[in-house]
Amino acid sequence: MHNVWYHISMIKTSDSPKENKLTYGRGYVYSLQYHIVWCTKYRKAVLSNGIDEQCKVLLSNMSEKYRFKIIAIEVMPDHIHLLLDCRPQFMISDMVKIFKGNIARRLFLDYPDLKKQLWGGHLWNPSYCVVTVSDRSNEQVAHYINTQKKK
Repeated sequence: MHNVWYHISMIKTSDSPKENKLTYGRGYVYSLQYHIVWCTKYRKAVLSNGIDEQCKVLLSNMSEKYRFKIIAIEVMPDHIHLLLDCRPQFMISDMVKIFKGNIARRLFLDYPDLKKQLWGGHLWNPSYCVVTVSDRSNEQVAHYINTQKKK
């Protein structure tokens, strides 16, 4: 245990802010970034015409409530890319359920016709993709997400 804390303290005292990407909690230190992608049901292109921007606002609000940091986000017509840094207390599967459930609930209330465009009344495909992101690949993944609509 002593060796672990010694190495953490060495990282913490580093002069370069690029080298120190750790977050300090009460009794723990972490750096957990995930690239999460989930799609609409049947890849139906319904996340446009303002719905895409509302998804970003909803995710931003959830980031404050659940205390995770959005590094990059893009909402495409049929899927969402999210790069985030989150606390170790969160299970990714629970976070994805929170994202999908809250967004679907809010969008169905604000856009009642949206439910009619989807078979069975479900907004999201039940599956999702999660990839861990290292400090070395963080900037590349953020760039990839931020340039999605330009492609």
